[in-house]
Amino acid sequence: MKTNITFFWGNTTEEQSVGSYMLDLSYVFSLCMVIEWLSHARLVKSSSNDNVKAGLLQTLMYGFRVGLAYLVMLSVMSFNIGIILAAIAGYSVGFLVFDRRIFRGSKIVHDHMDGPADLPPLSCR
Repeated sequence: MKTNITFFWGNTTEEQSVGSYMLDLSYVFSLCMVIEWLSHARLVKSSSNDNVKAGLLQTLMYGFRVGLAYLVMLSVMSFNIGIILAAIAGYSVGFLVFDRRIFRGSKIVHDHMDGPADLPPLSCR
C-alpha cells in the first residue's frame, strides 16, 4: 500500500471506486456539519437544582464533538485535496446554517435561542 506524503487529487488509493470516493466526501462533509451543529447547539436546559445533570450532558457533548473532530483530522491527514475541500466546505456551510446570525430579525430565531451555546468554540491552542 502506498502512502502519500504530499497533496494529491483523485480516488486512486487502494483501488477505490468513484462512488466510494463520493461517499467519503459526503461523510467528511456531514461530520463537519455535525461538529458545527454541536458547537452552536443549545440543548442543555440550565436549572439551579440540576447542575450536575446539565454538566454531565455538556461534558458528553464535548467529548462527542472532540471525537468527531479527530475523525475529520484523520481524514484530512490522507492529504487528498478532495477530502480537505469537503472538510472546509462542511465547516463553512455548517457555520452558515447553525450560527444563526444570518437569521437575526427573522421569525426563525426566537429570543430564548440567542443565548450562548452549550459548548465553547473549537479553537487551536
